[in-house]
Amino acid sequence: MAELDTVVLRDPESTMTATFVPAAGMIGTSFSDGQVEFLGQRRGLDAYLTNAKTMGIPLLYPWANRLSANTYDVDGGAVTLTPGTGGVRTDEHGSPMHGVLAAYPGWLVTEQSANSVTAAVDFSRPGLLASFPFPHVLTERVTLTGRVLTIETSVRPSASAAVPLCFGYHPYLTIPVVPRENWVLQTPALRHLPTDDRGLPTGATENWAARSGPLGDTAYDDGFDQVPDGAQFTLSGGSHRITVTFETGYPAAQLFAPPGDALVAIEPMAAPTDALRHGGYRLASPGRPVTMRFSIGVSEVPAGAAHF
Repeated sequence: MAELDTVVLRDPESTMTATFVPAAGMIGTSFSDGQVEFLGQRRGLDAYLTNAKTMGIPLLYPWANRLSANTYDVDGGAVTLTPGTGGVRTDEHGSPMHGVLAAYPGWLVTEQSANSVTAAVDFSRPGLLASFPFPHVLTERVTLTGRVLTIETSVRPSASAAVPLCFGYHPYLTIPVVPRENWVLQTPALRHLPTDDRGLPTGATENWAARSGPLGDTAYDDGFDQVPDGAQFTLSGGSHRITVTFETGYPAAQLFAPPGDALVAIEPMAAPTDALRHGGYRLASPGRPVTMRFSIGVSEVPAGAAHF
């Protein structure tokens, strides 16, 4: 497999670095402090390139997680998705999964500095429009400073059609050296969206009380909506704490912690799972681009300090 160019960002205020690969879907492959890596590597970049097996910080676009069928309607028009065509992939149940930009090579770097990179996709190409017929420019700006990685995403329509906002990110986070069962996960109070056996929301809602305690052997695959701007989730262990902040524009979230795997995904989402089919999403209108932002910060916990 050909070597792809990477962009390594260096924090001017610490020894943290972050690595992104524009030609592989603008995926984040590393967020580290020296040899201490805070992103789950899973099967690695090669598996993402060949089979869309996620790792690091992938972008799920234009929808996050799965859809309940291969069709969706927007303004009375029906869109049909064809698995295996135009970047459409499916899960074990045949549900279209994670959008169409997995490992997409068409990102163009438009600006770069020692601690920041901006890249864009012109979403007006026929291969992309076949699955998501809304011409627009998608821009991602990543900045690393003060041990905080900030990802800002903008959607700017380039035609008369408004663009549904249903995408998300899937940061896989890990605490090196410390066993998973000793990690401490903290979440705010949220509105929980129960799912069926296919991982699709049932339409029911329930309260989710704020939580703070050892992860233990608990597994999560839970969705939420009505997430307020500024909401924070933390994962702590040993001398490190990772904080994910939903800064602005991400009113939905997915929490994923597979059993037996030393990682937790805390996913900022522009809309809940399957919103592209059932509605409830926002739109980026012509002349009114929308920008969303989240951040991942790593801090050091003093020896002996309580995690919860």
